[in-house]
Amino acid sequence: MIVEAADVDVLFVEDNEMNRRVVKDMLGVAGVRVDEAPEAMTGLRMIDEGDYDLILMDLRMPGMDGLTAIRHIRARPDDKARLPVIVVTADTSLTIREDCLAAGADDVVLKPVSMNLLFDAMGRTMTARDGDGPILE
Repeated sequence: MIVEAADVDVLFVEDNEMNRRVVKDMLGVAGVRVDEAPEAMTGLRMIDEGDYDLILMDLRMPGMDGLTAIRHIRARPDDKARLPVIVVTADTSLTIREDCLAAGADDVVLKPVSMNLLFDAMGRTMTARDGDGPILE
């Protein structure tokens, strides 16, 4: 679980305002800064303009879905193509984890989101991407 993460900036791409609020409140407990995007195209623009340590991505959104957005992130010609992406979804289909990983996601957390599971996934993902040890303790 995260004890302190005051230097972590997260972009949460999620169309449901209540889900965004719940996750933002969870992360805020640990001092994580969270920007919100209500749909994938806005999220992609925010990635262009911002400096994030991690992306949380919903799958089912109007317009572009989360898997397509992840593929766009991974296809970038810059270092932002390597941004850690964790899918946050209510989809419990048998192949959802494999589908997300095939699109380039680093991990999957199911809704309703558990604080411990989300923090654990963030810690694993950011440590694996960073390679220099845990960012989240």
